[in-house]
Amino acid sequence: MTDELIFNDKPGKEISLLSKGIGGQEFKALFDAGMTWLRTNHQYVNSLNVFPVPDGDTGTNMLLTMQAAYNEVIHSGEQNIGKIAHDLSKGALLGARGNSGVILSQIWRGFARGLDSYETMNTQQLVQALIEARNTAYKGVVRPVEGTILTVIKDIATAAEAEIKNSDDLKDILEKIVAAADVSVKNTPELLPVLKQAGVVDSGGKGLYFIFDGFLRYLNDQPLDTAVTTTVQPLSALSMEQTMETIEPGQDYEVVVDFKPYKPLNLEEFYSRLSDIGTSIQIGEGDNMYRMHIHVPTDRRYDPIDYTMSLGTITKVNIENLMDQMQSGAAKPEEEIKFSPVEDGNIAVIAVAPGVGIARIFASLGASGSVNGGQTMNPSTEEILHSFENLPTDKVIVLPNNKNIIMAAQTAVSMTVKKVAIIPSKNVPQGLSAMLRFIPDGDFTRNVQEMNEALNDVDTCEITTATRSAEINGVAVKEGSIIGLLNGKLVSASDNIQSTCLDILEQAKVEERERITFFYGNNITEEEVNKIIATVQEKYPKHELEIHSGGQPHYQFIIAVE
Repeated sequence: MTDELIFNDKPGKEISLLSKGIGGQEFKALFDAGMTWLRTNHQYVNSLNVFPVPDGDTGTNMLLTMQAAYNEVIHSGEQNIGKIAHDLSKGALLGARGNSGVILSQIWRGFARGLDSYETMNTQQLVQALIEARNTAYKGVVRPVEGTILTVIKDIATAAEAEIKNSDDLKDILEKIVAAADVSVKNTPELLPVLKQAGVVDSGGKGLYFIFDGFLRYLNDQPLDTAVTTTVQPLSALSMEQTMETIEPGQDYEVVVDFKPYKPLNLEEFYSRLSDIGTSIQIGEGDNMYRMHIHVPTDRRYDPIDYTMSLGTITKVNIENLMDQMQSGAAKPEEEIKFSPVEDGNIAVIAVAPGVGIARIFASLGASGSVNGGQTMNPSTEEILHSFENLPTDKVIVLPNNKNIIMAAQTAVSMTVKKVAIIPSKNVPQGLSAMLRFIPDGDFTRNVQEMNEALNDVDTCEITTATRSAEINGVAVKEGSIIGLLNGKLVSASDNIQSTCLDILEQAKVEERERITFFYGNNITEEEVNKIIATVQEKYPKHELEIHSGGQPHYQFIIAVE
């Protein structure tokens, strides 16, 4: 039949679609294909990072958002496309991670709105859904920026509107959509100068392109498992219960992954592949769920995650430094933190913290809880929501402490009946500065005002290792260089930590300030820290210096200048 499309929802199962339109199960199959194609290429999306710092996690955030959406319908046999779309939207909203994930969830929210009253979707309704997706995404951003994922969804909707005048064939519409998305992504550097300077296209827009391209590849029966590139970037680490084994020489990290396989798992093959990666392998099996445990060298700590992601839907991940665990007696960090109890009628503060040491400091200043998160590990909307939803108070203040977590926190606010305020702290020093103004039994509005004002009381320096070569803001960077960011702007690079520290402190005009506070990460030794602090003390003998173990990954130092 000329008006028939064939969808392969599962191996060996064919779903025929006549001209009456796409139903819930057909769209579920398309969505799965888009998610699969994004999964295959998410590392490439991660690599499209403006700054050469280890926080290129857009692809991972979008993928985890898609997975959360798909998990809502994975066992559903719903035939109504409007209901399936709304279930997907709900899952995406709760599972949204990072700014890209939140905007993607808004795209699916609008898409679902456009299909509210329909049991099936024809091409006209597809266009309507895309228009609503565009409108909802733009409305969800306070200050929309062109040259981003917003531009790409806008160009997708425009292309669909134009093509519907020429054809009512689904594949024709999708072909035009994918072509428009490709052109739109390639044009993003012309709209956003920082992309052009960095020599990359917008990562969120590219991720959206892969999703719709996955739809089309599925219809064309093209493979979805061959990546367009082999660029590798780190996957975010999510907190979960862990196990501890004997450390073998050269095995520096413990990786634990919980996942649901897409198809029956060949345990022998699985174990054999893991044996090529690391040691101390343990595999636990539950109700359609597996837990994989392995010890790996530093340079392979993300390999088991990438491999497992190709086999199923990851639900939890944990990466721990084995030497740190041994030195601390393998105690769980959360057991060592004493958060402030919330008294009836008082205000609670929830802080996002990238390391156990930083979480402990927030607790000492009066925080009632923390969410594990930061660079490369953005918590989901649902995780932020759960952090305060069960607290015995209806007044809550949230400190995101990362610019890529603010939108997810704001989304969590929209999903609770509690009175919640987001203090838009973009880094840890800003969050700690805000905590110094916090009065738990004070007026809520006054607290929010004071804590917002405190964000300007501190400058933030961050020291990390460059993930690629680039030239940004006139600073030439080589992969492996030690680079410094001042209030989020790349300003310094050298071949050692001490030089970069001294340079960035000078650029922060420390001589005009009084206090320097160092939070050192889990990738630098105490001996190195002491040498650098001694040098800084010698250069700034009149300044008050504080040193704390932050425990954050990737960043050797986070420095507060006050």
